[in-house]
Amino acid sequence: MTSFDSSPTLNVWRALLALAVVFVMLATTGWTALRGQRDHTPLQISLAAWEDGRIDGHRLPDPRSAPARLAAFFASLGPARRTLLAHRYPLAVGNMNGAPVELRYRANRIALAQARRVERARMHDSRLTPGGQHEAGRRMHRLEALMEPGRQILAFDPDGSGRVAEVYGGLARAERISIVVPGVDTDLLTFQRTHRKYAAPAGMAESLYEAERAARPGVRTAVIAWADYTAPSGIGMEAATATRAAQGAARLDALVRALPGSAPVSLFCHSYGSVLCGVAARVLPDRVSDIAVAGSPGMRAEKASQLRSPARVWAMRDADDWIEDVPYLELGGLGHGADPVSRAFGARVLSAGGAHGHAGYFEPGTESLRNFAEIGVGAYGSVRCAGDDDRCMTDMPADSGNGRA
Repeated sequence: MTSFDSSPTLNVWRALLALAVVFVMLATTGWTALRGQRDHTPLQISLAAWEDGRIDGHRLPDPRSAPARLAAFFASLGPARRTLLAHRYPLAVGNMNGAPVELRYRANRIALAQARRVERARMHDSRLTPGGQHEAGRRMHRLEALMEPGRQILAFDPDGSGRVAEVYGGLARAERISIVVPGVDTDLLTFQRTHRKYAAPAGMAESLYEAERAARPGVRTAVIAWADYTAPSGIGMEAATATRAAQGAARLDALVRALPGSAPVSLFCHSYGSVLCGVAARVLPDRVSDIAVAGSPGMRAEKASQLRSPARVWAMRDADDWIEDVPYLELGGLGHGADPVSRAFGARVLSAGGAHGHAGYFEPGTESLRNFAEIGVGAYGSVRCAGDDDRCMTDMPADSGNGRA
């Protein structure tokens, strides 16, 4: 699942606010200090090996270096040397902002194959319960799906519930780049779905990519399904706070700053993903031209101007979306602030016609998807505002032939 998807009521959120006292008590006892942290994950091991590694007798650069420095390092190597590093340190290279995107795809294919072998062995590990073996089988099949020919995996981390990002289109030569930021319960297993395909990150991004191509066939576009952050699980305390959003915002900022070229970037943020985008807005580079949210519980701000971003802020919500019943407030760290579709917030409110509920915004044929696609290719004159007015079109730049604003 990629969002709050279990039809909670207002009483649930009131209960979450009441749980604040319990949370504070647990925090003061240290219960939250290091819960769930694990040392020596596969990615950490690969990064440590990289840090100790050499090529042609020279030490490798710090993997935490600025993307520009890492890009210059890889550019200084020939194809054979770059391929050698991808095979030797697949997880490190596959997640390294600054590495060439094609090399990251290659490295992550190797890392996926290694993780698949691990899960295949776990399927037959007698030390696991039948449930554990079944879970290993599900993970193995998901990894196999990600390895299908033509898939471009930009990031992959098998640790825990898993993180992944996938690219649709040619990222290196794109004239417009869109990033889909999903909500709660997003992980390796829920990254794509057969049933309700367009409620999962991969389906959302694929649908948006096809809609963008239909909107402006002459514009080179790329769409990233970005599930490369640890999303909250369910609608519990994590979903009511910004902790996961803040952690994800740092990762999103790092991704955007490492994207090749200078193409404008649009963010399409669904459900809790809009909380993350609201937190990230304050630090993202100026190449982010648009931030569009759908089914948002709030963006950790009372007004769009408080996001302190030069990007245009768009918002939409379907009339049948249960998220409307969430208390739009922030109290003691719980809740996410004002309703982004309210007039007082000041976002450009878009029509979500045809979306049908909380998880339908990326369904093909909907006005919500068409609006997203027009924003993604810079065809601002073609978007449709909510209601009967055109306030969302105020002070918009003129479209140009290639979709650039």
